[in-house]
Amino acid sequence: MLTMQIDPKTVKELRDRTNAGMMDCKRALTEANGDLGKAEVILRTKGIASASKKASRVTKEGIVASYIHLQGKVGVLVEVNCETDFVAKNENFRAFVKDITLHIAAAHPLYVSRDDVPGALIEAEREIYKGQVKGKPEAVMNKIVDGKLEKFYSTVCLLEQGFIKNPDQTIRELVSAKIAELGENIVIRRFTRYLVGEALAHDAAVAPASEAAA
Repeated sequence: MLTMQIDPKTVKELRDRTNAGMMDCKRALTEANGDLGKAEVILRTKGIASASKKASRVTKEGIVASYIHLQGKVGVLVEVNCETDFVAKNENFRAFVKDITLHIAAAHPLYVSRDDVPGALIEAEREIYKGQVKGKPEAVMNKIVDGKLEKFYSTVCLLEQGFIKNPDQTIRELVSAKIAELGENIVIRRFTRYLVGEALAHDAAVAPASEAAA
């Protein structure tokens, strides 16, 4: 199924209105079938517009949380930052961070965001996808490849994944909702997931993720 085309001018107008990111605006417009007003409501309902306005605020506080699962076979360390020590000690914030550790243990993301994915890995994935649709018209091929890359990001990037407790909500949307709720910028800074017997991350990342998942 082809994704509906969204006018870049409409995306820009929505960004100007809400300060939300380009991809968030495109997703909201797609969900709203191109209706600018409905897309703005979607962003505000999910807290993304509010979160974007706070994104430039410095996050010097926060906590490092851990989670051990399956008789010590899986472990997670995550650093989540906020603006004040007050929020860092807040039970709501700490419960949110605990949910993030549980999600990482279960969903096994490799990166926090798509910005963290090495360019070489993206190009390797792109070449694999091009090979899978070889022979199709270039415009069709590019659209299919872009769609496959989006699915790739939603698999390996924490912020793009569907939350294990609510798959219809991405982790990015969960963070945005928590920002709106607590009134402070919140950033998932970094994480490490350990699995007994698993190859080191820098060794495993050499092969394209699509091959690792095969």
